[in-house]
Amino acid sequence: MSSPGSVTHWIKQLKGGKRAAVRPLWESYFQQLVARTRQKLLGMPRRAADEEDVALSAFDSFCRAAEQGRFPQLHDRHDLWQLLIVIADRKAHDLAKYEHRQRRGGGKVLDEGAVPAEDTNPGSSPLARAKSAEPTPALAAQVAEECRRLLALLGDEELQDVALRKMEGYSVEEIAAQTGWVPRTVQRRLRLIRRIWEQELRR
Repeated sequence: MSSPGSVTHWIKQLKGGKRAAVRPLWESYFQQLVARTRQKLLGMPRRAADEEDVALSAFDSFCRAAEQGRFPQLHDRHDLWQLLIVIADRKAHDLAKYEHRQRRGGGKVLDEGAVPAEDTNPGSSPLARAKSAEPTPALAAQVAEECRRLLALLGDEELQDVALRKMEGYSVEEIAAQTGWVPRTVQRRLRLIRRIWEQELRR
């Protein structure tokens, strides 16, 4: 049974239509999603949208789809993070393709903030004009299942915890501070995790 302050509890609430669950999920994951998206957008002109725009769009898409029951295999924090990554990476990819087409076509690319406030046309935003990229329920289930499989390979709960924290975007120093270990211990565990997963991939 999930505790009231857990990610699993908030996911259940969101899937049950309780919008109050959006805020704690936002506070837990948005900045990590921004950092992830920033890496995906490196080298791309920031005229149409930036990493916060993409992360915001991805989070909004996730919340809407979860409320509609599109992710029946979404249960806990590692399911959620992998799903957010899939959505945000696809949106970043589609935005980059849109930007490339605009440059090749000679079209004027507007800044996201340049759209007038009174313009309520949902297609006026560059992110809205880029192709929608929400994963299908089948893909979401596949991502969640693969994440569970990889974590199960680790066996040890401490290794699983380190892997989850790393998936969520925390640095070695941040994981050390959260767990009470020294950074060298975290690095050793991460190397062991990589070896286990690399051996599995070579099979």
